[in-house]
Amino acid sequence: MYDLIVIGSGPAGEKGAAQAAYFGKRVALVEREAVPGGASVNTGTVPSKTLRESALHLSGFRQRGFSECIDVRMTSISVRDFMYRKQLVVEREWKRIDDNLRRHDVERYSGIARFLSPTSIEVRNGDATTAIDAKVVLIATGSSPYRPSEVPFDGETVCDSDSILQMREIPKTLAVVGAGVIGCEYATMFAALGVDVHLIDGRTTLLPHVDREIVRVLLGEMQTRLGITLHLGVDVDSIEKAEGGLTIRLRDGSILQAGKVLYAAGRTSNTTDLNLDAAGVKTASRGLIVVNEQYQTNVPNIYAAGDVIGFPALASTSMEQARVAMVHAFDLKYKTRVASLLPYGIYTIPELAMAGMTEEECREKGIDYGVGRAHFRSNARGQIIGDTKGIIKLVFDANDLRLLGVHIVGENASELLHTGMMVMQFDGTINAFIDSVFNYPTLGEAYKYAAYDGLGSIAREKTNPGKARIRVKELT
Repeated sequence: MYDLIVIGSGPAGEKGAAQAAYFGKRVALVEREAVPGGASVNTGTVPSKTLRESALHLSGFRQRGFSECIDVRMTSISVRDFMYRKQLVVEREWKRIDDNLRRHDVERYSGIARFLSPTSIEVRNGDATTAIDAKVVLIATGSSPYRPSEVPFDGETVCDSDSILQMREIPKTLAVVGAGVIGCEYATMFAALGVDVHLIDGRTTLLPHVDREIVRVLLGEMQTRLGITLHLGVDVDSIEKAEGGLTIRLRDGSILQAGKVLYAAGRTSNTTDLNLDAAGVKTASRGLIVVNEQYQTNVPNIYAAGDVIGFPALASTSMEQARVAMVHAFDLKYKTRVASLLPYGIYTIPELAMAGMTEEECREKGIDYGVGRAHFRSNARGQIIGDTKGIIKLVFDANDLRLLGVHIVGENASELLHTGMMVMQFDGTINAFIDSVFNYPTLGEAYKYAAYDGLGSIAREKTNPGKARIRVKELT
């Protein structure tokens, strides 16, 4: 009997298995696919972000500072050009995961896992079946794109975020249905390649959980620089195959023609084949597994982590959830909770990143807050790389200057975020940036000037009560 069986080798499965094995537990891992890594490595995080880098390079977008004097764009971009780097990175991730599991002596089974009881799992590979038992089970099977029955998916012209990676040619026109994180990322990526992109969503706002000022910068770049046509506040009525492409009818009466449709409106948990009834595990809508704060299901020896439990469905948090689950399952006296402050990165063009509270949240909670901004156009490194639209925005307590939120749009936003996040993690103030020395020229130096701007706004507020607040409202 094993101490632990892990089902799935994505971020949660890999790290949960390694965590338990590190502390001497005998671990088995079951993976249904021929390669490890789950959606994160094979169809989601890693491939899409690698394709983004390819798009930035091949399109010349990253060389925007040179565009006035030299054309650095490739005149013709093939699917082979676009996909080449993605395949290299994915294969290296397969090797890294294999090496990690081998280093921790995790025993692996290939096949589809199915519960026979809370402690027994059947693994089916073709006609062969193997039964294995364990004291603890970690479900880390991830999620898949949600595919409504009325959408005519064919994997060629009507794709989800998995099948879009198998495309054989880059379309001239692309309709993206769903303006969430995945939809926005792919929309900007294809637009950078010169594709005519239409982004459609029934909601009237883009990325509602993101600071509105940051979203406005993204919207401006989407429409003016990338040429994306937005159709917000309108749902798709039908998608029909037509001569030479697709016809998309919107519920406001509009009709669009496109060579390809990417449908990216939500995901569903991969629990269908697990036979959870045999184990007594409870699920919610779209197969989401219900867990407590220790990622324990209603069955005490069965845990779940990652996309299979839903929000926030990030690779970074999935890893931590699995580690916390294993510490609790085996009473390891180690990591007892996932950090309350989580970083978010959205790999659109331009990139977005955020941690902590937005201005909108501060207003809703009645917090007396201040805002400090630094624009990349006023930063030497920003000028060097040609990013004149980027912003670092700090939201802080107006009374004690404690940093409450960091919001960034622009080059390397997801990397820059961690500097501000660590100050927040240790309950620091914006003075931490003023007291620090930053390399010059760097984008990181913008933190200092955002802090100075924040102090200036507070000083103006004290001198002219209400005036600075009006200015903040006008800017946001």
